Amino acid sequence: MRRRADFLAANRGLRVARPGFVLLAHPNQGHGKRYGITVTKKIGNAVVRNRMKRRFRELLREALPAHGLPDHDHVIIGRETGIERDFAKLREELGMALERAAAGKGDPRRPRRPKGAKGSGHGSRRQKQA
Repeated sequence: MRRRADFLAANRGLRVARPGFVLLAHPNQGHGKRYGITVTKKIGNAVVRNRMKRRFRELLREALPAHGLPDHDHVIIGRETGIERDFAKLREELGMALERAAAGKGDPRRPRRPKGAKGSGHGSRRQKQA
């Protein structure tokens, strides 16, 4: 997958969260088993992000032919703990995530925060008391 529209459509699909990543699965109207990988700048610098993407790409190439959902887009969103996780552990977690997705057992969605809202809204600085 390369188009932004495909990634946005996948975001409306089934979501299965694991410690190292989040798997999204969404039907794609007969385009076969496709995959995409997203790793944000919050994860680390370019070297770290590219290493993580290479690991996820290899995992997906191994798992999708046998365990992927037919005619679905599969998107992996990297999490901070994904880069330091053992490769065998990630493989196991991806297998479990694909099983849950095939069974239609996604994780519930979290309510969206309003734009610009981070934390409690009081800021990190302490107020002077008079």
